[in-house]
Amino acid sequence: MSTPDSPDRFNEERAAYAVRGADQPDLEAGVAAIRNVVKTLPIKPGVYRMYDARGDVLYVGKAKALKNRVTNYTQVDRLPNRLRRMVAQTRSMTIVTTNSEAEALLLEAQLIKRYRPAYNVLLRDDKSFPFILLRADHEFPRIQKHRGARRAKGNYYGPFASAGSVNMTLNALQKLFLLRSCTDSFFNNRDRPCLLYQIKRCSAPCVGRIDDAAYGELVDDAKAFLGGKSTDVQAKLAREMESAAEALDFEQAAVLRDRLKALTFIQGSQAINAEGVGDADVFALATRSGQVGVQAFFIRGGQNWGHRAFFPTHTSDLEEVEIFSSFLAQFYEDVPPARTILLDRDLPDADLLAEALGSQIGRKVDIQCPQRGDRKRLVDQAVRNAVEALDRRLAETTTQAKLLREVAELFDLAEPPQRIEVYDNSH
Repeated sequence: MSTPDSPDRFNEERAAYAVRGADQPDLEAGVAAIRNVVKTLPIKPGVYRMYDARGDVLYVGKAKALKNRVTNYTQVDRLPNRLRRMVAQTRSMTIVTTNSEAEALLLEAQLIKRYRPAYNVLLRDDKSFPFILLRADHEFPRIQKHRGARRAKGNYYGPFASAGSVNMTLNALQKLFLLRSCTDSFFNNRDRPCLLYQIKRCSAPCVGRIDDAAYGELVDDAKAFLGGKSTDVQAKLAREMESAAEALDFEQAAVLRDRLKALTFIQGSQAINAEGVGDADVFALATRSGQVGVQAFFIRGGQNWGHRAFFPTHTSDLEEVEIFSSFLAQFYEDVPPARTILLDRDLPDADLLAEALGSQIGRKVDIQCPQRGDRKRLVDQAVRNAVEALDRRLAETTTQAKLLREVAELFDLAEPPQRIEVYDNSH
């Protein structure tokens, strides 16, 4: 994806227009700065940034028609308190025009993550999501965990919600398909099988215990499984086990039996029944005591690849749908979306978000708010998890606040500490 101001996707950024004032909030000075910008704005889609007197970004916003949208900030009597405070701090603005509103949405998400403005909804969890990579640059492909840019040639499966969920899946895949996980240098320097072969986690292609054709079948089975065809893989293994038993090859039949057991375990360990859903990302939002929690489930090939809770920061007077829309745009700035995104509520800009995400990955993305059936049950489960995660978060926050008050009392501090530093001087 292009960088925010790259000329191949967006027009050059205009110069900043400013009315400089004191550091103190001044509504009149803020309105004057914005009016200076409005004079030259086009009625085109784009993104605007608002800066305070120190040059810090206060807010990043998108617009279908920049002139109309930015003009709204000069009509202060119609603004909520949050935006009045923001305008009072504004001393300059910069503008970037885009080719479409969908491009503006993507650029807005990039800039919010880059600058983390005080008046935007912020996705606080910046940890990247792990994937499973089945490499395609070796005669005997390697299976491994992967984070970051997708430069290696091969098939990527994910995202998984956490390192724990991807490690558990990799462990099961090694039992089931006996694919190698070692580096190429380790592979090339073996003269006998390693421990993974002894514990039936690898087929030892490094020392010729399996030929490339048979190993290729294992790779195809793994691709089918990760693509959601676990039932087909199960039937194939059962047929092969019966054939081996009939041929009195009991050793091979036992290997196939163990692989079938591993597959059955994986299928039975799915805490969420997503059969028939295919590929979907499921999101639900919960609010409590002014805080927001968003629960995400990742379903691929009808299998649950884990879930994660997020707690975006926001200003108090934002509508829930605004928070949700901004969260989703930022979330997918680094994560490829599933073909279907299931939400617990309708969003006014769902079509725009779907268009933006589709243009980002080159295929259609469908955003739904299901009302019945398996998809509705999945969303309801996400709602329950969102509420429970937020309740746990609030309980932890309350406990921490109580402990900090006790620390302040113990050390006779004027107020609870905001930071505690520990130094090791043992050397």
